Amino acid sequence: LIAETRTKIGEQVRLPAGFYFYIEYGGQFEAQESATRELLLYSALALVGVIVLLYLSVRSVRSTLLILTNLPLALIGGIVAVFLGGGVLSVASLVGFITLIGVANRNGIILVTTYYQRMAAGESYEVAIVEGSLERLSPVLMTALTAALAMVPLMWGEPAGKEILQPLAVVVFGGLFTSTALTIVVIPTLFACFGEREVPPSTGKELTVKGLESMLIQQ
Repeated sequence: LIAETRTKIGEQVRLPAGFYFYIEYGGQFEAQESATRELLLYSALALVGVIVLLYLSVRSVRSTLLILTNLPLALIGGIVAVFLGGGVLSVASLVGFITLIGVANRNGIILVTTYYQRMAAGESYEVAIVEGSLERLSPVLMTALTAALAMVPLMWGEPAGKEILQPLAVVVFGGLFTSTALTIVVIPTLFACFGEREVPPSTGKELTVKGLESMLIQQ
């Protein structure tokens, strides 16, 4: 509606040379624009926080970057889901994308820390990747599946506040699907090609998946 209004005004309004006009929109549109700007700012802050936490967890810039490859994998699914759902990008959809920033990197953390745990126990680089991926395959799939199933009632049900909850659920569902499906292939492959062959120094605590999961729960 706003785009149509701007087009019609641009076509129909003609002013003499040296004169100009501007249009200020208020009401719901103004509130939505303000909320969108704030969400973009919070998204940037959330991304910075995630990067810092990732580095503190793995103590390796290279491994941090490898884990962050989950983010575009999740965003692909979220964008496709929005397109299939009608192509309307609302404030609720943006909240869904912010949620994916943290959710998408969880599986990468679990896989990479498992590799380091096995390498620290004496396994070779290649064996640690293969066996670690197989070990964490079921937990990664089950975690993503339960989270995705929790979104189904919000996507197709008729809950109160559906206009807010449904776009958020669609984005999270799509992001979880592509992130999980691609993570179990992309992360092991990238780690095999570009990962650290030496276990990075820990922060004074034993680098184990169990310990990391405890840290995430506490946070």
